[in-house]
Amino acid sequence: MSKSTEPEWQEKNSLQLDVNYMMEEFLGTEGIKADQLKDSLFSRAAQSLRDKRPQLEWQELPYTQNEVVKEILDYATWAKDKFTNFVVLGIGGSALGPIAVHQAVNHYYYNELPKEKRCGFPRFYVIDNVDPERFVALLDIIDPAETLFNVVTKSGSTSETMAQFMIVRSILQKRLGDGYNQHIVATTDTEKGNLIKIAKQENYKLFYIPGGVGGRFSQLCPVGLLPAAMTGIDIEELLAGAAHMDRWTREEDILKNPAYLRAALHYLALQKGKNISVMMPYADSLKYMADWYAQLWAESLGKRCDLQGKEVFVGQTPVKALGVTDQHSQVQLYTEGPLDKVINFLAVGKFRQQVDIPLVFKEIPAVSFLGGHSLNELMEAERQATEYALFRAGRLNNTIYFPEVNPFTIGQLIYLLEVETAFMGELLNINTFDQPGVEEGKNATYALLGRPGYEAKRAELESGSPKLGQYILSLG
Repeated sequence: MSKSTEPEWQEKNSLQLDVNYMMEEFLGTEGIKADQLKDSLFSRAAQSLRDKRPQLEWQELPYTQNEVVKEILDYATWAKDKFTNFVVLGIGGSALGPIAVHQAVNHYYYNELPKEKRCGFPRFYVIDNVDPERFVALLDIIDPAETLFNVVTKSGSTSETMAQFMIVRSILQKRLGDGYNQHIVATTDTEKGNLIKIAKQENYKLFYIPGGVGGRFSQLCPVGLLPAAMTGIDIEELLAGAAHMDRWTREEDILKNPAYLRAALHYLALQKGKNISVMMPYADSLKYMADWYAQLWAESLGKRCDLQGKEVFVGQTPVKALGVTDQHSQVQLYTEGPLDKVINFLAVGKFRQQVDIPLVFKEIPAVSFLGGHSLNELMEAERQATEYALFRAGRLNNTIYFPEVNPFTIGQLIYLLEVETAFMGELLNINTFDQPGVEEGKNATYALLGRPGYEAKRAELESGSPKLGQYILSLG
């Protein structure tokens, strides 16, 4: 039996949420009044989200992936002995989730470790942009003949991903001939789109994205589970953590439901002009969870129209920061700048390593006081100091505590923030799961590059107002 199924272990590894410094009792008029959390708006939103659950397939992922997990683990066992490198070709949720989980759970310099210290698993890369220099740089350090490429796109028409795929496929065909298809694994829709057609025609290994799961909510399906398994991460523990959080976020009492409470506080803060949400982990392992959160929060909640079609222009801008690094770059703004932010800390109780600071330079008290402590203590002291400084300055902040960073706690965080985002969408009365602003940019890209069917959009672009030369500066 996995340790993650033991109640005592689960309790020991449960996240904690501290929202004291969001409240009026501590921040005065800048804080949220406890009575505001009793507004019927929140109970109506909770009921609406419960009613929608049958259509929100991502909420069932902690329970529906048993068969695919077995298939992924079998495939990873086969692949790790055959490939030196594993490369994800994707963008948005197809890339940010795998990067964040890898960074959180694996060794910080995973790729630089010798293979035996990686337990035989391949080196891991994600190409989530189409910068040509970056693409060629990857090919400078890997041998495609020793690499497994995971192309991830549900629609099979994501321009960036399909362009990368087309280039890789051509390289593999030239190098390997008929066996090239063993070096490509596709993660896509079960029926729709272009990639599924190509993958079946060319006999690639296939994993499927459930129909009701969008990209930014896809980390707990093969989009995220396959890359995690390919680097040795315990994906069963990841899903167990998500299931643990799902049980917690079914609480109807908003004060006992961490996802609903966080969303409600952010919603009330937004009404007070706090239109920026800063995610600030105090652990390098959690650095890219802030990037993943930024997409989840921005793409889900930044909407022009509400569910009735009325223009509302809502959303809260996510900003990523890193403690303690950004105490020396951003915290000055957070403590003394505009009163327009909520700061979300991620704190770690027990790091996987401890580094002690030696007792030296006793003749210099301003330095020697550090001796006898550890980097672990210094990290937490700086987080607490920043939290206190923000409190003293009347700035809203809250903290999510990790007993330690492991697949179980990361699974909890992923699911917590997904439910929080969905609940925030209910409060804002918007469609949390579409991205019409992104689609407009996609359509314009298709038109500029000559995709059939987009001729009218191309004409629209070409007939736009020409730019004025006096507003374009150049030297010489």
